[in-house]
Amino acid sequence: MKFSQEWLEYFLDTDAGTADIAARLNAIGIEVEGIADPAERLAGFRVAEVLTAEKHPDADKLQVLSVNTGEAAPVQVVCGAPNARAGMKGVLGLPGAEVPANGMKLKKSAIRGVESNGMMCSVRELELGEEHDGIIELPADAPVGTSFADYRSASPIFDVAITPNRPDCMGVYGIARDLAAAGLGKLKAIEPSIVTASFPCPVEIRTDDSESCPAFYGRVVKGVTNGTSPDWMQRRLIAAGQRPISALVDITNYLMLAFGRPAHAYDLASLSGPVIARRAHEGEQVLALNEKTYTLDPSMTVIADDDGVHDIAGIMGGEHSSVQPGTTDVLLEIAYFDPEAIGVTGRKLGLATDARTRFERGVDPAFLEDGLDILTSLIQRICGGEASEMVRAGSPPNEAKVIAFDHTLTERLGGITVGEAEQKRILEALDFAVSGDWQVTCPLRRHDIEGPADLVEEVVRIHGLDAVESVALPRADGVARPTATPEQKLQRRLRRAAAARGLNEAITWSFLPTDQAEHFVDGQPLWVLDNPISEDMKAMRPSLIPGLLSAAKRNADRGAHSLRLFEVGRRYLRAKDGSSDERATLAVLLAGEKISRGWANGKATTFDAFDAKGEAEALLAEAGAPVSRLQVMGDAGGQFHPGQSGTLRLGPKNVLARFGALHPATLDAFDVDGPVMAVEIYLDAIPVKKGQKKVGGGFAKPDYAPPVLQAVMRDFAFLVPENVAAGDLLRAVRGADKANIVEARVFDVFAGASVPEGRKSIAIEVTLQPVEGSFKEADLKAITDNVVAAAAKLGADLRG
Repeated sequence: MKFSQEWLEYFLDTDAGTADIAARLNAIGIEVEGIADPAERLAGFRVAEVLTAEKHPDADKLQVLSVNTGEAAPVQVVCGAPNARAGMKGVLGLPGAEVPANGMKLKKSAIRGVESNGMMCSVRELELGEEHDGIIELPADAPVGTSFADYRSASPIFDVAITPNRPDCMGVYGIARDLAAAGLGKLKAIEPSIVTASFPCPVEIRTDDSESCPAFYGRVVKGVTNGTSPDWMQRRLIAAGQRPISALVDITNYLMLAFGRPAHAYDLASLSGPVIARRAHEGEQVLALNEKTYTLDPSMTVIADDDGVHDIAGIMGGEHSSVQPGTTDVLLEIAYFDPEAIGVTGRKLGLATDARTRFERGVDPAFLEDGLDILTSLIQRICGGEASEMVRAGSPPNEAKVIAFDHTLTERLGGITVGEAEQKRILEALDFAVSGDWQVTCPLRRHDIEGPADLVEEVVRIHGLDAVESVALPRADGVARPTATPEQKLQRRLRRAAAARGLNEAITWSFLPTDQAEHFVDGQPLWVLDNPISEDMKAMRPSLIPGLLSAAKRNADRGAHSLRLFEVGRRYLRAKDGSSDERATLAVLLAGEKISRGWANGKATTFDAFDAKGEAEALLAEAGAPVSRLQVMGDAGGQFHPGQSGTLRLGPKNVLARFGALHPATLDAFDVDGPVMAVEIYLDAIPVKKGQKKVGGGFAKPDYAPPVLQAVMRDFAFLVPENVAAGDLLRAVRGADKANIVEARVFDVFAGASVPEGRKSIAIEVTLQPVEGSFKEADLKAITDNVVAAAAKLGADLRG
């Protein structure tokens, strides 16, 4: 929310400077996000007088002006404005000045052969409004040579963040009230607006939707002249980021920004019959002020007459009944709408407006009559006209909340000592009524106050949050216990390992579009949110791969040739009985070029399923999984290519990971060009190593004890059937003598002329580790016999 210091000082009698105001706003919980100084943008622009205006010798629509800038000699300026004439006063931009509207830097130049030393400026060029048909015309008494910023009294503009629980500060007057309570000045009373009713209201006003619109007030003003709003009002609206439109529209916007009270003005000539707040009919449509047509349903409240809908209640008015330059009679409407109903309608229609923001957070239900009187008096003062009697349909909430407050609670909860009298002063300055026995009556506008703790917050923030002493928490002597859980430690270790392998970490949303989530759900019920952030974030992810696919697409679309991504996070599963579960998971995605083209390797090479398997095994090893005992099996899921994927398991049922090439149908669903390799490691499925002991809620590795005796190496070459996997042979060899064989690895695979047809040769290096004593020849022979026997079960023969 933006407002000028000049506007704030209209409601707050203070001598505080800009820096002091900003500091106090931050101290009381109204965060200042920025301060802009319009005077800086108007530097180089000066009040000037046109002395002479002669026709340009080489252009029919241009004039050559002689302009007095307050210096000794006048300057020559070429101008195309039709209202430029001798004797008028305007605004001259001198060489070096930057035009706010377009950032153009002015310089001395020749226009059609005539020298021009600056530019006479229009309202739009200085971003003071929308008028651009001519240059600015200043009053005759405007002092020539004065800086235009000084003449216009350009005031600093505050940009503040108002938290959702403080709708009472969605108007400048509410912010002034808080600052006055904090001792930064005195709050000026709202000037009484006395409206004399000249005739009965000629329009029937009623509410047929008392649930969503419990109060609907209005009156008619006849004989108005809808011209431009006065300069002071335009100046304040522009500071707040509002574009001045016309006097009637500007006045309603002024009321909203000054007091947080949205209102609306209808062109009376466009209305037919009674004006009613009611529920919309199914399929009813309205052309809104943003020139878009919205289709409504019965959950939405509208303002309508006999001809149909004129207003999406509390959110946006309609084009048909909006005030026009020629409007002479208006119906003024001010209402109280249920915040929840406004929020539902706004979300359904995707409409975010200033009015919705205020109604959705809760406006002051006690400010209907005063608000309508202020609105009416401003219109009469600026546009003229006669007002009718006020019509009141329904009544707003009027039951004030009373809270029994113990003033000693401030010290206990807030950690700060504030005197009883000061607490009473603060609360009364914020319009709370405090009785002698500390029964506190809350103003109706303070929807956020629910109990004594909220009153403590009001006292502490106004007294000063910076006065709360910083006290260190007590800490026991000795070394602090570790706070990271075993799962957190494992994930940290895996992140470092993945990064060390050249993978880049991605952090993606835990939510997915429903269609993407369904692609990876694998027959389980989908976990769908009842109140999602958006329709594109409605389902909890059953896998981390969809998020990495979306990240890969974004990077590929921006020219990335090689993608190596990983993510550590959770996948969210729902059982058929409705119970839900979260599982720690690590996912890897490899796409694009594995090795770029070059003189040494020729064409670029892409990733394959073996690369995915290598990543899976390396990261599983880092996680402490028994990689040597893992079995490679199929059935990686329908998202993977059936011939280029697999799973890593401990036994037939315990799946630790799946890996391989993603199915072309999966890539099509995510609009990603292939091939793409993926890995998904289920961290919750990794068993705890035997021998680990419990330490501080986690597991500790056993003490490292290097072997005393030297290991022994033995090589075996087997002839095996072609369909036997090398991994199966390795597992058989390792299991032949678990006490002595500590490692086995393949170092050669051969098939050729010297190998019988239908068979292949696999050479394995076996590491034997003696424990109690060195191996004897009989020991080695027994181990060798066991290895050969284990391999024979797979159809393997020891080569001669």
